[in-house]
Amino acid sequence: MAITPAEMDRKIDAHFGFEARDDVEGVLATLAPDVEHDVVGWPTGPAHGRAAARPFYETLFADLADGEVTCLRRYHGSNFLVDESLWRGTAPGRPFGIEGRGRPLEFCLLHVIEFSEGGDISRENVWVDLAAVIAQLPQTEDAAA
Repeated sequence: MAITPAEMDRKIDAHFGFEARDDVEGVLATLAPDVEHDVVGWPTGPAHGRAAARPFYETLFADLADGEVTCLRRYHGSNFLVDESLWRGTAPGRPFGIEGRGRPLEFCLLHVIEFSEGGDISRENVWVDLAAVIAQLPQTEDAAA
């Protein structure tokens, strides 16, 4: 049984809302127990299950702050959606392994989300515009001092 586009939007908007509040438990509750969580390029590769996805969110919330996600485009299919968004905030930690030093940051994200019949996120595939992150957080000897 397919879930409606409105139901998909509610779930992904709730997911993004929990992320904006750095609420690990809330984010994990939007995921199916056996979720495949894949942030392309993440050093550990795809995670399987909520517990395996937890370290990514704990690291993310330590590395990025004051995040705001603006949806640019969203496409719906049968039990999936594709969301192109712009993330804006600050980088107090080491987002994606790059020293943030509290600098402002914005980058595009592409989410490919699959939903279980019950409406939970069964697969989250995330593509980050790392070129934009690198350009905004240059690593120079002067900046490292």
